[in-house]
Amino acid sequence: MDAGRLRRAARRRRALFFSLTLLTAAAATGMMCDILAANGLTDLKDAGLVLFYVLFVWITGAFWTALAGFVVRLRGGDPLSLKPGELAGRPLAGRTAVVMPIYNEETRRVAAGLDVIWSSLARLPEQSAFDLFILSDTRKPEIAAAEEAAWRELTARHHARGRIFYRRRAENLSRKAGNIADFVRTWGGAYDYAIVLDADSIMSGEALVSLARLMDAHPQAGIIQALPLPAGRETFFARLIQFAARLSSPMLASGLAWWQLGDGNYWGHNAILRLKAFAAHCDLPRLRGAPPLGGEILSHDFVEAAFMRRAGFQVWLVPDDSGSWEEVPSNIIDYAARDRRWAQGNLQHLGLLRMRGLNWLSRVHLLTGVLSYASSPLWLLVLLLSSTVVIVDAIHGYQYFPQGAYTLFPTWPKYRDGEIAVLISITVAVLFLPKIFGALLAVRDPRLRRGFGGGGRLFASLGIEQLFSILLAPAMMLFHTTFVVTTLAGKPVVWHAQERGDRGITMLEALRRHMWHLAIGLAWGAVILAFAPRYIWWLLPVLAGMVLAAPLTVLTSRAQAGLWLRKHRLLLTPEETEPPAELAALSARLAAGAATREAPAPPAPEAASEPTDAVPENVPLPMQAQPPRYLTPRDALAWIGRWWSVNPTSTP
Repeated sequence: MDAGRLRRAARRRRALFFSLTLLTAAAATGMMCDILAANGLTDLKDAGLVLFYVLFVWITGAFWTALAGFVVRLRGGDPLSLKPGELAGRPLAGRTAVVMPIYNEETRRVAAGLDVIWSSLARLPEQSAFDLFILSDTRKPEIAAAEEAAWRELTARHHARGRIFYRRRAENLSRKAGNIADFVRTWGGAYDYAIVLDADSIMSGEALVSLARLMDAHPQAGIIQALPLPAGRETFFARLIQFAARLSSPMLASGLAWWQLGDGNYWGHNAILRLKAFAAHCDLPRLRGAPPLGGEILSHDFVEAAFMRRAGFQVWLVPDDSGSWEEVPSNIIDYAARDRRWAQGNLQHLGLLRMRGLNWLSRVHLLTGVLSYASSPLWLLVLLLSSTVVIVDAIHGYQYFPQGAYTLFPTWPKYRDGEIAVLISITVAVLFLPKIFGALLAVRDPRLRRGFGGGGRLFASLGIEQLFSILLAPAMMLFHTTFVVTTLAGKPVVWHAQERGDRGITMLEALRRHMWHLAIGLAWGAVILAFAPRYIWWLLPVLAGMVLAAPLTVLTSRAQAGLWLRKHRLLLTPEETEPPAELAALSARLAAGAATREAPAPPAPEAASEPTDAVPENVPLPMQAQPPRYLTPRDALAWIGRWWSVNPTSTP
């Protein structure tokens, strides 16, 4: 791909995208300012306007990304994006390690997933270019023994001795990032690329081969991220997420790829890394200070992508929606527990924004990670400020003869009903049109339309998903606000293995986790009813989500509710209607394992950290983290100078 053409297209597209995003937010904020200024601005209203602009930038960015993806999909693709289909049949030049880091996972699910992945790959002539590594950080001896037994069984079943390897680290240093770094330092030199999986990842053999072909064809690419789609869970909550993601994620990925091009991001799994570049440039430094904001970097993927771009390699997102899947938490409690870790990791990115040498778009990605969690306390603050303004106005009443103003005639209150209606319409459009775009793309494609249960059921499912998204959003807003506040207050996260499977939540657990949400909703509603009862209708969706958080959590955690919806062809996804071979094989293996599972065996002895025949000969790639260097005022002036340089090849 011609570098000059790519650079020029990137500048044009980003200028358009960021201009539309910032100008749309500015227009909406100007309208809000006019509405509030009609009867006089106050300090509270000024603060609310600032927050309104920041949050409107956040949601309009998502809107214009969705619209870009909608147009790209209507046109049949982007001529500048990476296209796996164009390389079909190309022989592989490099060797690839498929690596799965695991930590205290359910061994049966991990083994079934690895069996499916290797079986799919083994059907292809290119399978000889791949090896599989199980990289265990498990701390529990009985799980470690089960992992080793499952590895030996998998190797024997596929006659893959010397192709499938298992290693258990003696020390869990730097968590997943340290696990991958240990692999690179020990065996990375034997491979050109590594495809990183999560414990719940499934990828088809065709998808693995396609990623390796893309790396061969694009030597300037350092990381290529596939699009993982959620699948495989049955609870109501998980089905809501699976439906929404399957409907919108391919379109959003196309939009992201359109304006990011080779300056994309890395999501930590279902992606391929160029190992020599990764070893040379992507080892993580320790941040200054103590956890939670200092110490080891938790959300390593965004940072590794930023370091890869700093070294001059490209990071691509492939919006193709085939052959790459993951699982999601089955209930809102486990979903929030996962977000607690991610919240701390993303807030650490604040300390990296000033690091020298980063591409400006990499800084945008890091800031986006921060705002994905910081936006929740900002929304809460906007709601509290608006409630306060309404209550203050209700208590003091409107001043027809303002103090200090000498006039014979009263100052009548001014209303901006037309502007209020327009602003509400714009906000609703920005929030909901991306879902409509996704539905329209699905309806126009007969295969997708059948996969979602038909046009009528697709739109009925969309209505269900929107209703429950609105009701569940206040609880997630309060969860995220708590995570941000506790992290900034200095409380680090406790790292546990992620809950997987269709776990239901009891009412007792739900009440315990949502106790403060219920209290806040009741108190907030009582104050509004006491002082400004007409305003209650505006806050009703927010207050209802808080007050009903516990029963909603219990209801949406039920697999029975999800199966009822599936029976009635609601919240269906194409992966359920016509399951791909890999997902069907995974379900069959798990069902067979559950049917034949015997009583638990006595605890096995602790597995060795490195079984004698479990690892290949060491072929290291050295990794050495450099201490972070931060921007100075002189650096900032030099950056501005390069930005305004007349040299057409210079980049900021």
